Amino acid sequence: MQLGMIGLGRMGGNIARRLMNRGHEIVAYDRSSETVAALTQEGATGVDTLEGLVASLQAPRAVWVMLPAGEATESTIDTLAKLLDADDVIIDGGNTFYKDDIRRAQALKPQGIHYADVGTSGGVWGLERGYCMMVGAERAIFERLDPLFDDLAPGYGDLERTRGRNAPDDRAERGYIHAGPVGAGHYVKMVHNGIEYGLMQAYAEGFELMQSKSSSALPEDQRFELNLADVAEVWRRGSVVSSWLLDLTAQALAGDSRLDHYTGAVADSGEGRWTIDAAVEQGVAAPVLANALFARFSSRKENTYANRLLSAMRFGFGGHVEPPK
Repeated sequence: MQLGMIGLGRMGGNIARRLMNRGHEIVAYDRSSETVAALTQEGATGVDTLEGLVASLQAPRAVWVMLPAGEATESTIDTLAKLLDADDVIIDGGNTFYKDDIRRAQALKPQGIHYADVGTSGGVWGLERGYCMMVGAERAIFERLDPLFDDLAPGYGDLERTRGRNAPDDRAERGYIHAGPVGAGHYVKMVHNGIEYGLMQAYAEGFELMQSKSSSALPEDQRFELNLADVAEVWRRGSVVSSWLLDLTAQALAGDSRLDHYTGAVADSGEGRWTIDAAVEQGVAAPVLANALFARFSSRKENTYANRLLSAMRFGFGGHVEPPK
């Protein structure tokens, strides 16, 4: 299948590579000509303008925008709306606020241009592991784009199938779903990221409890010098708290158990804030998710072991570098 890819950063570039490795044709654009040139050497068709990208695609076109949420995505989609034709599709795979998706789809509808929002999880490991995707779109558009999602997704892999599950559509088991109409994909991904904050905070606080068990403030016979790298490793094997985040924690601790090369200033992408806003709008109590978000705010003032572990996890799955102090 042919796809236009706009934005060749950590996620966009690897999405393009995974698709090319599976036989899809990529027309690539990025503000960085060097990034475009590098992907062109790997088999993409590189272009230096959005006009050139649209001209290089066959109708009905599919254009995937993988840019930071906000102005960069907004202005790009505004430009594409002037260049594309009826029955073309714009796909937003970034971390966009779901209400912006709904607004854009409504604005594009009079022109007959379709819109799909794809909540995309997988970070810098997606090229190798595949991407988990939550898609908001008209059902017919989801089916049209299915060959892309199928090849981007992890597939069954070696994960044990869920006992008792008897759904006629196995795409969820292969790593992607049609979440619902436009906006539903990014809404589900927004909540996913809110949960991610909570899980990371739980690990961070737990490991700090163990790290501080050697404190001189405790009675001497109650002090333990715990090997946290070993704790993380043993929890990976048969424990009910095992997860990919724990895998990344074990990897970070194996390299530096004190995590001294992290300051612990933990950024937030915005999706945690949107999740709490949704909880307020819908009258849903979400104290764990809210506290995890607030802990990130305080992390920018406090260099604690827990915050350094949060930084290590974020870098592990997404390549996120700490914000400057």
